[in-house]
Amino acid sequence: MGTFLRTRRWVGLAAGATFLLLGSPALPQQDPIVLFAVVTKAPKDKSRVIAQVSDGGPSAEATLLPSEVVLDNPIWKKLEICHSLRLEGWKNQEGYRIVSVRVLDAGTLPMALQSIAGDCLIKKALEFGPLVD
Repeated sequence: MGTFLRTRRWVGLAAGATFLLLGSPALPQQDPIVLFAVVTKAPKDKSRVIAQVSDGGPSAEATLLPSEVVLDNPIWKKLEICHSLRLEGWKNQEGYRIVSVRVLDAGTLPMALQSIAGDCLIKKALEFGPLVD
């Protein structure tokens, strides 16, 4: 009976040590947050795009960092200044890591971004308008 208890104790200790060595079970990553953005600077490098971003509150300038899937998306490849976007991603120290992107009409943006999109489109029209004759 003593041998059985010793063996049982060692099995329990081994299982506990294995749990400690492997660490705690991985927690599932949080769902991405929904963001709205207006591209405010002409994107030279599509891997870092400057935009005014809002998560439903006030807007702020931020860097959009697309994932590999988004970089291959035709929407992202044709991204220009004044484009209005609906994004999903996570905030990190460098900006927002984007995992999903859709183009929107500027009228469907949150109010905090509608005026920014309107001003951007007017400036863009004034820049390109004189070139068309």
